[in-house]
Amino acid sequence: MDYGDKLFWLSVVIQRKYAQVCAEFDLTPSQATLLCAVRNEPRQMADLAASLGMTKNALSQLVDRTARRDLVGRASLAQDRRIVMLSATPTGKVLAEAVYAEITKRLPEIARNLDADDQRDFERVATAIVDTSDLSSPTSTQPITP
Repeated sequence: MDYGDKLFWLSVVIQRKYAQVCAEFDLTPSQATLLCAVRNEPRQMADLAASLGMTKNALSQLVDRTARRDLVGRASLAQDRRIVMLSATPTGKVLAEAVYAEITKRLPEIARNLDADDQRDFERVATAIVDTSDLSSPTSTQPITP
């Protein structure tokens, strides 16, 4: 396998572990991502769509499904009703904190078979990748749908 193959399979390993945690909380991975993204503060829907690499329509559909469970809520800004803010409800915030804590605890398990030095290297490289990634806009011209 070449480097691209390895990165592909690494993404599969991460997504599988993430999906397992989400399922334990009766959430889809998309719903969990949404909740974790708004757990600490409200976010503008347009900015959130860009950060998650989703179309505004796809994000709206995800928000609709998540709002039906009383986990998130929308509010328009009084000064500009075109700007819609998304926030976690009190129930959603509790769930988001629990999901986030479990994800941050269990995702590192993917490196459990590495020795201590390799685990530290993996953490350093993963941190550098995230720190140098532009998460404020889509990473491709083809947004994903949930």
